[in-house]
Amino acid sequence: MIFVTIGTQAPFDRLIKAIDEIAPQLSGERIVAQVFESSYQVKNLETVGFLSPDQFNTYFEEARLVVAHAGMGTIISALTQAKPLLILPRLASMGEHRNDHQIATAKKMQDLGYVQVAFDEKELVQKLLRMSAATNGSASSPQIRKVASDSLISSVRGYIFSGK
Repeated sequence: MIFVTIGTQAPFDRLIKAIDEIAPQLSGERIVAQVFESSYQVKNLETVGFLSPDQFNTYFEEARLVVAHAGMGTIISALTQAKPLLILPRLASMGEHRNDHQIATAKKMQDLGYVQVAFDEKELVQKLLRMSAATNGSASSPQIRKVASDSLISSVRGYIFSGK
């Protein structure tokens, strides 16, 4: 299953439309898209609206590949679960966000090798087709721990309690 999530703050019709249009080329794979007040009429995807954290986690855990906006919550979820993640940043120039911080986030996460990034719909389709073919349940993705390492916690505690 491919899980598409746009967050809960605003619609992201550009992403949903691009995924909907490419869906028939994905060999009938189930694609679940979390949408929010979308004006685009989906034809090829299963959609869900607001998801509770437990529902979101269920879809996320079931997915073999996640496609999303460049929100840090989704990026961190993908990294803690070692899920392949393809992101399309929202653009302020298209009224998708108040500024372009998602572009900076996407570039940094790409530079670190944590995610795949598409900066437009054409690149999204190309990367999705490639990633979908490559992630047949055996893809390895970067993973981070859910909590800080013991050495980092010890270092911070030492600093706090040193009185300096």
